[in-house]
This record gives sequence, structure tokens and C-alpha cells, in this order.
Amino acid sequence: MSVIKAEIRMSSNDVRDDISFFTDRLGMQMDMIYPADDPQVVVFSGHGVRLRLDREATEIPGTLRILTDAPETFANGDRVLIAPNGLRVEVDVSCPPLEIPDPVHSFVVRRLDDEDPWIIGRAGMHYRDLVPTRLGGALIASHIRIPIGGPVPDMVHFHRVGFQLIFCIHGWVDVLYEDQGGVRRLTSGDCFIQPPEIRHKVMSASDDCQVIEIGVPSDHITEIDHEMTLPTQEFKPDREWFGQRFVHNKASDSVWDIDYLPGFVGRDTTISANTGGKAGVHVFRACKGVPKWTTQDAEIFFCYILNGYLSLETEKQTHNIAKGDAFVVPPKMRTRLNRLSEDIEILVVTLPGTYTPWVEE
Repeated sequence: MSVIKAEIRMSSNDVRDDISFFTDRLGMQMDMIYPADDPQVVVFSGHGVRLRLDREATEIPGTLRILTDAPETFANGDRVLIAPNGLRVEVDVSCPPLEIPDPVHSFVVRRLDDEDPWIIGRAGMHYRDLVPTRLGGALIASHIRIPIGGPVPDMVHFHRVGFQLIFCIHGWVDVLYEDQGGVRRLTSGDCFIQPPEIRHKVMSASDDCQVIEIGVPSDHITEIDHEMTLPTQEFKPDREWFGQRFVHNKASDSVWDIDYLPGFVGRDTTISANTGGKAGVHVFRACKGVPKWTTQDAEIFFCYILNGYLSLETEKQTHNIAKGDAFVVPPKMRTRLNRLSEDIEILVVTLPGTYTPWVEE
């Protein structure tokens, strides 16, 4: 079997100075040096990288980032160093704590008919942004589709998030999850809660598979796990990741017994109970009763129209909302969901999981 090595080449002004810096300051090892009588090339390795410094190289040194869980003990605690050859070295924490910014509240209406562009993202999936403001970085809501079904070119990965929902709105998708048995199929009306850092892999999907994905915060890291193979051997349905449990909620098993929005009846997805109250996910549809003006105190109140149409009334204007549209209502803003079609269904995602609606009589 052939041996393959990769090196990053950069210029060197003085090989002897470089040896002292890269071995003593950065803790790398010297793998090669030549010629012995007047060294021109020296190779270092360490921290997952291999560097080749050459006095005749013309490349301009860039920036080397070293990640560690204890930056205060590395290189005498220095966070920025400049090597003799001009290379900038930045030392940072390998896994910084997740920061969820406070929402920058705004009233948002996003219509499917606006024909906003679909962006090709990870694993060839198409993404449509449902909340362009991202509420100041507190939330990302995406409409994701896979136009042509079949195997999905995905890898085992995980997300450094505070909360993540996958809600299927059309077709189906098969996914493998860490410690959750074999392939799980998500069909229209079903949803997954992916706890923070649970390993998973999208396996295959139907033609025109479509899901709504909600993530908190908006900017979060996706990492590939090259070591784990799915499915894992053990089945641990009660395992928790950062206080959250995996949820596979099926629409076919749901009970419609929630009535706190006037003119609507809803079903719970058990998300609040399984995320320690971090977020709540409900689906509402029309029932007997007259829609009334309401306010609520949720930090985030996101709605997506799964089916039908309605009028979203505010104190200033009325918005005609239909299937495929989304909106966000800030806390304590007066709204009324009126003129409901008989087939109306709304996905409502709130943070936190429980909130107080005030109904005006």
C-alpha cells in the first residue's frame, strides 16, 4: 500500500530561527532537515498538520490556527504569535461554548410566491430562507427540498446547536441516528428533534422531499464524525444529549386536544417535554369558534402554513397568508388569524416551550 503525505509549503528566512519557534514555542516535532551543512528545508509536524519551510519558496505565509481545550497552557498562554518567517499563529479554544444571542424582535412575513432563490447547500439539498433577519442570530428557519429522490450523499455528522427541529411537509426521508436503532422514516406531518451533537446521517429521500428545519442559534457549526459508523449497536431511547432526548413524532399517532388559540384545535409533538421546555412544536387546524385578537409572551413565535390560507391581521394591516408562507410575531404584538380556510394547518414553533397567550374578549 502506497504512503501518501500532505504538506503545506511556505517561505523561510532563517531555518535555525524557525526550528526554535516551531519546536519550542508550538510544541511541534521536526521530521526532516537538509542539507546538513547549510539547512534550506525543514519539515515540522504536529497538531494535525505538516509544514514544509523552504528558503527558496515564494509563498507568503498565512495564518495557522491551533485549537486546544486549554489555550491558557499552550505557548505560555499567548493567543497570537508571529513566527520568524512571518506566519501568524492564532491559538483558540477547540470547542467554544455555544452562545445563543437574545432575539432582535421583528415582525416577519415570508411568502412562497415571492420566489426567493433556492440555494444549494450541504449534501446537494436546496435551501430557502424563511426568516432573513435571523432575529439577530437567535434563529434560522429553512425550507429544504430534495428535488430528485434516491440515495443522499451525506456523511455521519452532528450540529453544535441549542435546539433543532426537522418537520416533514412533503414526501419522505430516511435518517440514521446514534443509539436510536435502524433507519427512521420521516413522512409528511412527522418531525424529529435532533438533540445537540447527536450523530446522524441522511440516507435517502423521495422525489420532491421537503422539510422545515429550525435551528437555534442561526450560526452553528456542523462537524463530520469520521470515526462513528451508523447504525450504532446499542438502542438507548432514553439517552439525553445536553438535557434533550431524541424525538420521532408521527402525525398518525397524534391527538388533537389543544384549544388555546381561538378558532383552532392543536396537537402536541412532545417536543417541550423532551427538551426540558426549551422549545415547543404544535400543529393547529381550524375548528368551531371565532378567531380573536391575541398576544403572547414567547421569545420566538414562528409559524409556517402547512395547508390552506388565512388572513394575518395586525393593528396596521392585513396579510393574506397561504400554504408555503411563514411569519414571525414578536412578543406582546396584537394579531388575529382570521378568514380561515377549512383545510388550514399551521406549524407553530415557540421558544421557550411554554408561553402565555392572552385572548381579548
